[in-house]
Amino acid sequence: MPLTVALTGGIASGKSVVERRFKSLGVAVCDADHAARVAVEPGSSGLAAIVAAFGAGVLDAQGRLDRPAMRQRVFADPDARKTLEAIVHPRVRQWMLDHAQHADGPYVMLSIPLLAENIGHYRWVDRIVVVDVPEALQQQRLIARDGIDETLATRILASQATRTARLGLADDVIDNAGPEAALDAQIAALHQRYLDLTAAPR
Repeated sequence: MPLTVALTGGIASGKSVVERRFKSLGVAVCDADHAARVAVEPGSSGLAAIVAAFGAGVLDAQGRLDRPAMRQRVFADPDARKTLEAIVHPRVRQWMLDHAQHADGPYVMLSIPLLAENIGHYRWVDRIVVVDVPEALQQQRLIARDGIDETLATRILASQATRTARLGLADDVIDNAGPEAALDAQIAALHQRYLDLTAAPR
């Protein structure tokens, strides 16, 4: 397996922006959000398990998972969230491992929003980079991005690992509290560091 770098950060911290910049440098990226969508595609065992657990009311008119409705449900009911995660997360982890093992390039990046919550399942990664923003800015960006109210935003943030917990796992930190242009130098430096590490014995 190539050198594996896990990219994480709280919701609305700017992981997608960082991920796109690494991709533009030719880095292979395996995205857990994409894997989660694959895991519940129509006809998948994941979607069948969700329907068995929650009923056909979780589907939209096209037979796909009604994500906004499901999101409201699981963030209002911790037991429902645990049930959903028990179905989706193992499938996501297997997809990520399979794709990381076959990635091209000197290193592969794994974009994993809930890494801190599932770190025991990702002990095989070589490094962890955290996209960090202050929590107040994170909540502000989440409300603006998703068009949700403050109550739901607070619930979503409370369901995730704390900023302190994420930073405690970090080998590297990207500060995304400023303008996007401020990311360029940070990402260029990390990219070079990871290229250097691929040449070193592991």
